[in-house]
Amino acid sequence: MKPGLLTLTLGGMVVGMTEFMMMGVLPDVANDLSVSIPTAGHLIAIYALGVVIGAPLMTALTSKYRPRYVLMGMMGLFALFNTLFALAPSFGLLLVTRLFAGLPHGAFFGMGAVAAARLSEPGREARSVSMMFAGLTVANIVGVPFGTWMSHEIGWRYAFFTIAAIAVIAALSINRWMPNIASSQTEGFGKSMRVFRQADFWLIIGISSIGTGGLFAWISYIAPLMTEVAGFSAGSVSSIMIVAGVGMAVGNFIGGRLADRYSPLKTTGSLLIAMIAALLVVSVVSYFKAPALVMTFVTGAIAFAVIAPMQMLMISSAKGAEMLASSVLQASANMGNALGAYLGGLPIAAGFGYTSPEYVGAGLALTGFMLCLALAKVKKQPAAVTQQPGVA
Repeated sequence: MKPGLLTLTLGGMVVGMTEFMMMGVLPDVANDLSVSIPTAGHLIAIYALGVVIGAPLMTALTSKYRPRYVLMGMMGLFALFNTLFALAPSFGLLLVTRLFAGLPHGAFFGMGAVAAARLSEPGREARSVSMMFAGLTVANIVGVPFGTWMSHEIGWRYAFFTIAAIAVIAALSINRWMPNIASSQTEGFGKSMRVFRQADFWLIIGISSIGTGGLFAWISYIAPLMTEVAGFSAGSVSSIMIVAGVGMAVGNFIGGRLADRYSPLKTTGSLLIAMIAALLVVSVVSYFKAPALVMTFVTGAIAFAVIAPMQMLMISSAKGAEMLASSVLQASANMGNALGAYLGGLPIAAGFGYTSPEYVGAGLALTGFMLCLALAKVKKQPAAVTQQPGVA
């Protein structure tokens, strides 16, 4: 394993803890600030909005610089904004600092995915990209459960101070071990914007922004689902998050290998179908502790298996503008975050209970699968046209 890839794993852990920590500490934040859980869920959605804003903005500002320096800078921003979030005294300031904490997310993963693919051996690009996203699974196995425990025992603000400290360590490790490879942006930022004219680009964005909403409709409210429906104690949530994190690690490992062996598009579509089935099962079995735990593992695995295939699907469709396309994909995935968290909270607020977000998530995953079918049709069109007799 190349040290440069391991630094990306550590950076991915920082991003994962920043993004997913809120799911584990959501009841504590709501309690501390005297707001409802759906209202506290806006801190999940506002982070996603920050990612959407930051992905093109940060890419425009950094695309001409070498990945090593960009990745270090993004980790510095994570350290700064997580510290400010931990210090914010009111819910309004928490929303503002949480928005800013999302700004470097897309640029880090966009630049990191391209760098990981360039550091890999031929035919193993998706596996190398999955190594960076393995940091998200480490966050969910170790970081988020530890932060959830810290939230219960000491206070949720200390969890975000911890993230800031790890971000500093990640920045130092990137400086030490990341190869000083050249920028991958072969065109100027203005020219790379031409990728937005491609139909397949927008279909991939749709798959990411809508299809991945199924994950966030589920995981955004996993704490109240497991405590209020399955009957686990609040102190068990950190252990439950470890189960979800282990599932995500297994899924991430499998997804990278499936994408290298089969096409990224076929892998993505198949996994979205599996996500629909998993969410429907979760809605039924969450009244019982043992099957609820099993499905926490299974759903986490399916949700994270789709990440590397989707990333490779985008990189392969945006030659010459890989960093922009890759970072925008991260923005779209966080639109799925916001969409899933917001839509998943609506039936809860309407009184339908904590299993109702799973039906919302299944509908979002189904929409993502339909877009996969549309993308497959678009990709076949040029070949079909060239085979028609008499066509130049």
